[in-house]
Amino acid sequence: MSEQQHQYPGAGQQFVWQPPQQPTTPQPMATPTYPGYGGLPSAATSVPERPEPPRGSRLRIGLAGLVAGALIGGGAGAGVATLVDEPTTGGGTTAATQSVTIENPERATTATAAAAKAAPSVVTVYVASGSSAGSGSGVVLTSDGYVLTNNHVVAGGGGGAGTVQVRTADGTLYDAEIVGTDPAFDLAVLRLDDATDLVAATFADSDAVQVGDVAVAIGAPLGLSNTVTDGIISATGRAVATGSTQDDATVLDAIQTDAAINPGNSGGALVDGAGEVIGINTAIATVASGLPGGQAQSGNIGVGFAIPGNSAQRIAQEIIRTGSATRAYLGVRASTAADDQNREVGTGAEVVTVEPGSAAEDAGLRAGDVVTAVGKRPVTTSTELTAAIRSKAPGETVELTVRRGSDVRTVEVALGETG
Repeated sequence: MSEQQHQYPGAGQQFVWQPPQQPTTPQPMATPTYPGYGGLPSAATSVPERPEPPRGSRLRIGLAGLVAGALIGGGAGAGVATLVDEPTTGGGTTAATQSVTIENPERATTATAAAAKAAPSVVTVYVASGSSAGSGSGVVLTSDGYVLTNNHVVAGGGGGAGTVQVRTADGTLYDAEIVGTDPAFDLAVLRLDDATDLVAATFADSDAVQVGDVAVAIGAPLGLSNTVTDGIISATGRAVATGSTQDDATVLDAIQTDAAINPGNSGGALVDGAGEVIGINTAIATVASGLPGGQAQSGNIGVGFAIPGNSAQRIAQEIIRTGSATRAYLGVRASTAADDQNREVGTGAEVVTVEPGSAAEDAGLRAGDVVTAVGKRPVTTSTELTAAIRSKAPGETVELTVRRGSDVRTVEVALGETG
């Protein structure tokens, strides 16, 4: 695909989905890591590109710097508590389920009420393949057994000798099959065998989320099912790139929160004060291992990222209908345009190549153009351009602000579609 480059949620930098190119200039910032598998975190491992997530798998997220594509190699720190020590078999798990109920309404907080509403719709996902196993979280979409989770949670499960199981909030364990996945959005849909009367989650309009709103994360960090943490929305429209390499990179237009998110929270719910889902937790930032104290800061540091609920619902519905999903396609390969005085400061996304027959070519974009905004949203890096385009639906028309030499113009583009 000739769009911007993907990388997994970093520390708040923005990313664009471009093909395998882009400079990689590590910066001393935080390294995002997948809060994916809650069990087995041992030695540092990179995001699995093929089935069979390595033992101890905590898919790592690279934090992109201002130069798009810059990834900070992050190591999963030692000493991370693990509850899943052996490959998952049967229905066993060392973490007992515990339902969330309001015992004393007079003392209930916003988080209490949100958790009571949403927790019954959050599940724990167990994946085993060969000698490796891990766990993550998921959100119930329908009462008859469709569940949404992260692609990186189930990577390697359900194929060959792999198995996927899901435990609901009431403790019931189901076998599950993978209906379809979308690695570009890091989403996957599961179908539980013979499930009925599940409590489907209620989704809010994630476009209405505001910085400072209450945020409650629910999932199974380190295998601890039905764990609830709270905080606020720290940022919206945060362009985040994740992935250990440019080939497996993914760019997200994420919601950022300081609610504690740790390995195993991946695929779980980020809900608002009303207990309605606003995002699917997918990544966290950690201190780069090369920095002082980096080895010890491998868990939550208050910088977590979730896929907006509106995008997650659209992708999930497409997967349920067709087994796959589509996304908006601009048709350019771009890199970050750097400021003349400071190469670490991005001034836009510079078009490197334009795909023949693409939406970008139809709109008259050409190599050397620098995109500085999508609608009213500023673009300072190629990753930000990718995230902005990713937030749109295929066929939607967007207005790009383009710098061509000393001239600045606006261009309307009817976005294409790609799978």
